[in-house]
Amino acid sequence: MRTLALAFALLAGTSATAQTAAPADLRARAPEMEVLYFLLPDRFENGDPANDQGGLKGDRLATGYDPASKGFFHGGDLKGLVQRLDYIQSLGATAIWLGPIYKNKPVQGPKGEESAGYHGYWITDFTRVDPHFGTNAEMKAFVEAAHARGIKVYLDIITNHTADVIRYRECGACDYRSRADYPYQRKGGVKGAAINPGFAGDGVQTPENFARLTDPNYAYTPFVPVAEKGVKVPAWLNDPIHYHNRGNTTFRNESSTMGDFVGLDDLMTESPRVLQGFIDIYGAWIDQFGIDGFRIDTARHVNPEFWQGFSKAMIDRAKAKGIPNFHIFGEVANDGDVGDLALHTRVHQLPSVLDFGFRAAVQHTVAGEKGPDVLAAMFDRDALYEGGAEAALRLPTFISNHDHGRFSTDVRKAFPKASDDEVLARVKLGHAMLLLLRGVPTIYAGDEQGFVGDGNDQDAREDMFPSKVAIYNDNKLLGTSKTTAESNFDTGHPLYAEIARLAALRKTTPALSRGRQVTRAYDEKPGLFAVSRFDPVTGAEVLVAFNTSGRAITRQVEVGVGATTFTALVGQCAPAATAPGSVTVTLPPFGYVACAAGGAK
Repeated sequence: MRTLALAFALLAGTSATAQTAAPADLRARAPEMEVLYFLLPDRFENGDPANDQGGLKGDRLATGYDPASKGFFHGGDLKGLVQRLDYIQSLGATAIWLGPIYKNKPVQGPKGEESAGYHGYWITDFTRVDPHFGTNAEMKAFVEAAHARGIKVYLDIITNHTADVIRYRECGACDYRSRADYPYQRKGGVKGAAINPGFAGDGVQTPENFARLTDPNYAYTPFVPVAEKGVKVPAWLNDPIHYHNRGNTTFRNESSTMGDFVGLDDLMTESPRVLQGFIDIYGAWIDQFGIDGFRIDTARHVNPEFWQGFSKAMIDRAKAKGIPNFHIFGEVANDGDVGDLALHTRVHQLPSVLDFGFRAAVQHTVAGEKGPDVLAAMFDRDALYEGGAEAALRLPTFISNHDHGRFSTDVRKAFPKASDDEVLARVKLGHAMLLLLRGVPTIYAGDEQGFVGDGNDQDAREDMFPSKVAIYNDNKLLGTSKTTAESNFDTGHPLYAEIARLAALRKTTPALSRGRQVTRAYDEKPGLFAVSRFDPVTGAEVLVAFNTSGRAITRQVEVGVGATTFTALVGQCAPAATAPGSVTVTLPPFGYVACAAGGAK
C-alpha cells in the first residue's frame, strides 16, 4: 500500500519534502488544533473516468451516473482526491472530513423522482468503498498519502439507517405507527394476535430481553424484495428484526429516533446486537485504515444509550491503534439551539457536536441584520457543554455545508441589492470569524472558490472539476469571472488566499486554536464584536475584533491591564494601549483585526 500511495503522490506532482511529516506529530495534535476541509468525493475531482459508472451496466437508473443531473453521480473519486492534496494542504487544512465513501444503493426513489447515492448516505455495504469512488486499496493509499503530509482523515459515518431496502406489505410511504398504538407484543395493533412474549420493550437494552423480540410484524409487515435479499453487508443487516419498521418519521416525539428517515431503513439502535454490530463495523475502519475521527450523520435520530456505548468503544479502539486524539462529533441539526446541542454532549455523551449555534449566529449577524450580541449570547452558553468552555474549543464550527447550503448564498438572499464587493467582504468576514474564534473551523469545498448556490441540499453540491449541470453553471461566483463549468482549483482566488492566510496564522498562534476566549465588546446592532484569546501556555493575549456593519468604526476595547503594546497579525492595530486596560480599535466596513499584545502576563 505504501508503494501505491507513493505512486499516487507522484501522479499528483507531490514533492518529497511534502511527504516528510512524522505520523507521531500528526497523532499528537489535539482536535482543536485542526482546520477541517469537508468534501463530497463525487463532487471534488475525477481522477479515474473508468469508475464513473461504478462497474455497473445500463442507463443512469442502473448505474446512478449522470453528470448533467444534480442528483446523480458525477465522477469524483479517491484518485482525484489524492491528485488534489497539494491544493488542500496549501489552503491550510490539516484534516479532511470525507463524505461517506461506503458502497451505496446506486439509485432509489419513486418512479420519476429517482436520484442516486452519490452523497454516500444510502449504504448497503458498510465494509467497502463504493466502486464509483474506487477500492479499499485506493482508500488505504489516500489515507497514507494524507498522513504523509500531516493531514488527518475523518470519516462521515451513519448508524441511524441504511439504504431503502425493506418494504411494507400495507403501503409504500407509510405513516409512523407509535409504540402505544402498535406495541411490540401485538401483531398490527393493540387488538392483534400476541407475539414476542416476554419482550419488555426497547428500554430494556439487554441481550436477554432482545432475544425475545423475534417477530417484526408489530406495526407493519416488513419484507425484503427477493432481488435484494442479501444486498446488505455485514449479513446481519439483512434481517428486518434489527429495524424499527414503524413507518416514516415526522421528526417529532418518539418518531424522531424510531421512524424511517424519508423511507430509509431505520435501525433498532436500542438493540445490543445493533450496537455491537456498528462497533465492529467502524472499529474495523480504524484498524484497517488508521482513521483519525468520525463525523456522525443524523446523530439526533439515535437513542442516547447507543452513543454512550459506541463513543467510548470507538475512542478505546483508536487508542489501541495508537490514535490518542480521535475526534468524534455528531450532527445534531437544529436552528442554533445551544441547549439542544449541549444536551447531546451531557446526556448522550457524544464527545463533541457540529456547532449549529455558531452557524446560526454568524448567519444572523454577517448574513443578516442582527447585532453581534447574538454571537456574545451564543458563546456565553459554552458552559452548557459537557466539559464547559474547554470542550467548546473542540466543537467543529461551520458557516456552510452540503445540507444547509452556502454562506455566500445566505448573504446574497439577505442583501439582494448589495454589490459583489460587499457580498465578497461579508463572506470574507464570515470566514475570518470561522478561523479566528473558538472551535475547529470547517471549510466546505467550493467556498474558497467563491461558489454561490441556488439553495440547500443538491443545490449546494457543485462540482469542483468542470461541471455539466446547467443550474450550477449559470451561477455567478464571487471573486472570479469563472463558472462551475470550468475547473475551480485556483490558489490565487481571493477567498482561497484569505483562508490560507488565516489558517496559517491560526497554526502559528496557539491562542487562536487552543486559547481560552473572553468576550470583550459587542453591539446590539450591526457593528463591533471583540474577544480576547489567551495562549494556553504563556497566557499572552491576542485581541480579535470584527465589524459587522457597512460603516467604519473607531472604539475603545477592554484588554488586560498588562497589555501595553500590540503587534498586528491581521489588519492594522494600534501600536500601544490608550490607557491601562484599554486600546483603540479602528475597523473598516466588514473589517477585522487580530492584535498580539505585548507585556501581558
